[in-house]
Amino acid sequence: MIGGDFRFVRNPMYVGVVTTILGQALLYLDPALLIYGLGAWVVMATFVRYYEEPVLRQRYGSQYDDYRKAVPAWIPRVRPWRRTAPPA
Repeated sequence: MIGGDFRFVRNPMYVGVVTTILGQALLYLDPALLIYGLGAWVVMATFVRYYEEPVLRQRYGSQYDDYRKAVPAWIPRVRPWRRTAPPA
């Protein structure tokens, strides 16, 4: 069962970290923080793509594929995702 922030975005903690860094870059008008935030996002996105997603796909199979199709990785949905059919 998917709950909490994971109904809106697949990587809520990573999104929160990157958003915080980019927000600080805007608040302080600091280009170094902007570069740091973008670099942090690249590292996290690479980790998710090449480690987390294959592990989750192997562990949960088609259920994870359905979730991936319905919930974006980095830009949150406006409305929470709800599974329409019970798991088989």
